[in-house]
Amino acid sequence: MNAERKANEGPPVVVVTGPTATGKTGLAIDLCQRFGGEIVNADSMQVYRYMDIGSAKPSPEERARAPHHLLDVVTPDVEYSAGRYAQEAREVAASIHARGGVVFLTGGTGLYIRAFLDGLVHAGGADPELRERLEREQGEAAAEGDHGWLHRKLAAIDEEAASRIHPNDERRLIRALEIRSRVGELASVVRERHGFSDRPYRVLHLALEIDKPELDERIDRRCEAMIEAGLLREVRALRDRGYGAALRPMRAIGYRHLNPVVDGEDTLANALEAMQRDTRRFAKRQRTWLRTVSEAVHVDPQDLAAISERVETFLHTGGAEVG
Repeated sequence: MNAERKANEGPPVVVVTGPTATGKTGLAIDLCQRFGGEIVNADSMQVYRYMDIGSAKPSPEERARAPHHLLDVVTPDVEYSAGRYAQEAREVAASIHARGGVVFLTGGTGLYIRAFLDGLVHAGGADPELRERLEREQGEAAAEGDHGWLHRKLAAIDEEAASRIHPNDERRLIRALEIRSRVGELASVVRERHGFSDRPYRVLHLALEIDKPELDERIDRRCEAMIEAGLLREVRALRDRGYGAALRPMRAIGYRHLNPVVDGEDTLANALEAMQRDTRRFAKRQRTWLRTVSEAVHVDPQDLAAISERVETFLHTGGAEVG
């Protein structure tokens, strides 16, 4: 079966993605209400319980407007991998399709979206000792001002894999090094052999796009709103539950900035400024990733009529649309 024919087969999935603060949740809910859809979360932070404000999790009112899946799946001390996500998200999607519904895969985590749509490379399990050592060595290097140590380490053995990973994406850098250690092959070789070709769906990939100055302003306002909504209380509550600052979810944007405030080592004003800066940088990385997605259809999130027309055409023509 050729790729073009395969792209036109399978149950429909509408991806709603884009940089943080572009309005993915609100748009997805509107589309669900128009087209009988259900939302499958594709945000790697929203799978964690008790982490609501900092992850911009949909409110109870928003969840009441459309069914949501894969929110609050695990506690912050549980490792939740992209492989587990792909399996559980595909199971949820199958049940939605069985009910005659449309899947709206919604979120900004590119790895989760790709894992759901195309499957993952099966290249050995995790190596906790190697991960811990690499994380520690990267932390020591960063403390001395060498933030690119981990990226250079990968580039020295697998330049192609390193070229595909942002120097700040510690998790993917470590995974590539882990594949080399566990499998004995370069991550780029394993990736090329897999080809990410396990796609059982036909897909409309909507990428929300807002001019950078407006997006930066939205991000700054969102961070301020999170503080006003009680993000500091949320972080304190997480710490009181025993979820330490070293846990991976607690090192995410917002949480890592407020942990020092909880510990009396920083001020809320400083934390907010750093949170805004790092969120803007994160949005830039998301935009960079979306430019590599050839099938993405870049849309203005404010133009609901045009987006709805695209979705309706996609659902009723039985084909996949690319930008």
